[in-house]
Amino acid sequence: MPLPPKVYTWLCGFFAALGSVTFGYDLGIIASVLPSEDFLTTTGNPDSTAQGLIVGCLLLGAFASNIYVGSLADHVGRRLAILAGCIIFLLGGSIQAGAQNIHYMYGGRFLAGMGIGMLAMLAPLYQAEIAHPSIRGRLTTLQQFMLGIGALIASFIGYGCYDGLAGQAQWRIPLAIQLLREYLYSKGWSRIGITDASIAALPLAFFVLLLPESPRYLAMKGRNEEALHVLGRLHAHGDIHDPFVVNEHKEILAQVRVEQQETRDAWAQLFLVKSNFRRLVLGVAIQFSIQMTGVSVIQYYVPRIFESIGIDTSTTLGLQSGNSVIALIGEGLCIWFIDRLGRRGPFIWGNALSGLTFVIGTIIIAVFPAGSNNHNASRAFVAMTWLFNLVFSSCCGPLSWAIPVEMFNSATRAKATAITSSAAWISNFMIAQLTPIAFDHVGWRFYLVFAVCGFSNALFFWAFLPETKGIPLEELDAYFDSVPLFVPASKVHAPDGETREEELRAGKIVVPEGAEMEEVVDEKDRGTIEHMA
Repeated sequence: MPLPPKVYTWLCGFFAALGSVTFGYDLGIIASVLPSEDFLTTTGNPDSTAQGLIVGCLLLGAFASNIYVGSLADHVGRRLAILAGCIIFLLGGSIQAGAQNIHYMYGGRFLAGMGIGMLAMLAPLYQAEIAHPSIRGRLTTLQQFMLGIGALIASFIGYGCYDGLAGQAQWRIPLAIQLLREYLYSKGWSRIGITDASIAALPLAFFVLLLPESPRYLAMKGRNEEALHVLGRLHAHGDIHDPFVVNEHKEILAQVRVEQQETRDAWAQLFLVKSNFRRLVLGVAIQFSIQMTGVSVIQYYVPRIFESIGIDTSTTLGLQSGNSVIALIGEGLCIWFIDRLGRRGPFIWGNALSGLTFVIGTIIIAVFPAGSNNHNASRAFVAMTWLFNLVFSSCCGPLSWAIPVEMFNSATRAKATAITSSAAWISNFMIAQLTPIAFDHVGWRFYLVFAVCGFSNALFFWAFLPETKGIPLEELDAYFDSVPLFVPASKVHAPDGETREEELRAGKIVVPEGAEMEEVVDEKDRGTIEHMA
């Protein structure tokens, strides 16, 4: 029996996101590698600054990848760019696993970071471009879910290797395991296969390039017939005459032609068009705000944090495994509610609640430091970190990748997402570098920064972040043109995704005002966004 089109599309997005497992694994495994005595000996007993750089080189590499990945994705396509990210990651991971001194770690982490940066940016980009409007959130939040799976795997492997092994095996094995996983991914051992007749097959031994290319990328390249057939494959069991497919195809072509008429320079569009620049600033702010919740402090330096309340490293790594399970639950919840509750509300409340958990945690660690031997206080602090992780994973982390990719048009999406992603990596690097130094100089007072920023984040996004749930990608330009800068004053209605899909199926095509699209849409189909007024 054929899979429903939305299920098939979701599975395509799911397997495209498998590269994000590397993101979560490499970010998570370093917490168990850094305390290893043999690792410290091999790398010359690095001080706090050098350890911060080991962590940070991954992030610098990810930042560097975003200089070119947007242009690469627009030049060779989304799938080939994903494959290139896998290859670069393999090289970096190999250097880490075979490191002979700290310089190997710097280089290996940087290259692995380049691969991770590419995969983390490309997965939600691809997912957004293949999705039905009504399930786009469920696809793009898979990025964080797969990251959570990688972090979960890292936490258990890291704990097992740290507690059960000694010598070089204690840290080389967990670094080497990621290579096998990524090798299988790059060779296609993680892909769903569906025939031209849309008959579902088990997710076995298929190659990533056999996934359908983004129809919006194909339309940008003038490959309109291919775009139509991909839309049919994704959304109608291969039926290119299905009304939804035909009208969605017309709307995509109309938007692409308008973009070509306005300017051929996507970079100019981003910075010179007021609406685009507003979205770019919002996307950068979203990614910076994520780091100011304190998530990376907990992720990278949890052994040191728990040590400050009297918990040893082995117990800490065990607790972190439980924390990873909680994160995965939160990410699953986000996938479930994102297309029901929208983006704006959960993101605002998630930031506020994250700030509240840091307020409580800071009070606990200030009143009951490591020497107090208060086990109840230690349990309460661990509970606050777990509660923070649940809130962050369900409301903040997934949305930081989902919102930016659905704010831009086809001409600017890849390049804009590269810029917003680079903000994630450079702010992540800043936290990774500052945290060891801050712990040495101000101790628990460093947590006050994140307690305050959680609430300031919530206030900022309450004022300036519009809702984007359910709006077709081609209609977002007009939507942002009509929503005022101060969002609470807006009277613009964001349509329900299911409703807009039915309108497309019924033949209602929305094209920009003044577009000359005689060969794409009929006169009666033209409009602005009257359904959002």
